[in-house]
Amino acid sequence: MSKITAAITAVGAYVPDYVLTNDMLATKVDTNDEWITSRTGIKERRILKDADKGTSFLGIKAAEDLIAKRNLDPTEIDMVIFATATPDLPVAATAAYVASSIGAVNAFSYDLQAACSSFLYGMSTAASYIEAGRYKKVLVIGADKMSSIIDYTDRTTCIIFGDGAGAALFEPNEEGFGLQDEYLRSDGIGRDFLRIEAGGSLLPPSEETVANRQHFVKQDGKTVFKYAVSNMADASSKIMERNNLTGDDVNWLVAHQANKRIIDATANRMGLDDAKVLMNISKYGNTTSATLPLLLNDFEKQLKKGDNIVFASFGGGFTWGSIYLKWAYNS
Repeated sequence: MSKITAAITAVGAYVPDYVLTNDMLATKVDTNDEWITSRTGIKERRILKDADKGTSFLGIKAAEDLIAKRNLDPTEIDMVIFATATPDLPVAATAAYVASSIGAVNAFSYDLQAACSSFLYGMSTAASYIEAGRYKKVLVIGADKMSSIIDYTDRTTCIIFGDGAGAALFEPNEEGFGLQDEYLRSDGIGRDFLRIEAGGSLLPPSEETVANRQHFVKQDGKTVFKYAVSNMADASSKIMERNNLTGDDVNWLVAHQANKRIIDATANRMGLDDAKVLMNISKYGNTTSATLPLLLNDFEKQLKKGDNIVFASFGGGFTWGSIYLKWAYNS
């Protein structure tokens, strides 16, 4: 019997209609299009403006897109992993609501939070369940409404983030396609450099925390940038080394879309031509858990069966890693 691997067999995505451009941000904070573009590669980002809609709305739309494209019966889905840093509610799992809303009534589900590495970790989790033979169809959704936790008077963060969602279906494969290897890491040293100070058990909400704007994302940009560049590049080069891959062997780099300079540094370390580096950061900014599946959806038609793909991500905590996957289908 052939070894069972976990392959991606379908993808879907959703981004809101509202576009927030660099020029529009320049009317809110002291910045300009040239400054933002040269330092991040971002030109615009999508924002979910509806006050009564949360991250679940984005995730449901992405899942429905996948279901429609694949003509999938949602009752066949065994498990839903909802990768997010911005759940609808602090306690009730957003995953459960999303699964019920899309008709995945036979699936169990839960949220997975590892900041910007959430989807990457979700891929690993889905693959483990598939390879163990326990489940046949695992849906991993990466979604974040980052606009709900961004301070639009803070130019160090408001220029970076956007809202969006992507989804990927994992199924068993006996042809050798799918997830081949992973190198995942974390380090608590990052706890103070990228975080929301209040709202958790350490500092519960109060009038004071709201007045002090402590419920918004804050980051030490230089420190995060330094760690992201070194760790994403290290993880990606290590996964190539472990699998005897050269830059010629890798067809595509699917990297977390946080900053174009970080992505370029990772590709450089891997010895990849620019043409092999998938990027959509200019359109969406950093959508946190959604960046990787959004890339897969945007470039799906370019991905060919058997392509060697290296995924890489870095997030708060710190969390980071790389996954090597062989693409399993032609769209």
